[in-house]
Amino acid sequence: MILPIVAYGDPVLKKKAQDISEEYTNLDVLLANMYETMYNAYGVGLAAPQVGLPIRLFLVDTTPFAEDEELPEEERNNLKDFKRTFINAKILKEEGEEWAFNEGCLSIPDVREDVFRQPKITIEYFDENFKKHTDVFEGLVARVIQHEYDHIEGVLFTDKLSSLKKRLIKGRLSNISKGKIRVDYKMRFPNQKKKR
Repeated sequence: MILPIVAYGDPVLKKKAQDISEEYTNLDVLLANMYETMYNAYGVGLAAPQVGLPIRLFLVDTTPFAEDEELPEEERNNLKDFKRTFINAKILKEEGEEWAFNEGCLSIPDVREDVFRQPKITIEYFDENFKKHTDVFEGLVARVIQHEYDHIEGVLFTDKLSSLKKRLIKGRLSNISKGKIRVDYKMRFPNQKKKR
């Protein structure tokens, strides 16, 4: 089932999310719905707060980036078929010299800006079977993970922009929060009442 993606301005996007247990109700259904929602919106990542749930859960599938001819072949190979579920994730280490990449977000449609992040991370997390992992990721895979990880920390990519950039996009962000935007996927705006 395709879930509505929560738009910029909703308080759930600014909340630090909570850990979940293996007993979390209908986790497999939630994961299936989140993957379907992400693919429907042509995203490469989706965090639970983006579907209105303040829990430490996000998914990543970087396969679409693997088709970018401008990327080095090795990077494209790393992105191809990289699909992972992250539960109760904790970034243990970020290293390397920060680099800029133009980021966007399904909760903030039509806004893209350069964000600086470190290229290498060490992250501890549980997969969909609640098997614990500690992995090191680099390059674009690491960046997508960092972006989604920020969501479970209550941080948006726009929070990382300079005050000048923030002022320049303020009107666009305000329009998104008011629902004054056209998107080709299902969204829920802060001023809309939840449908029961």
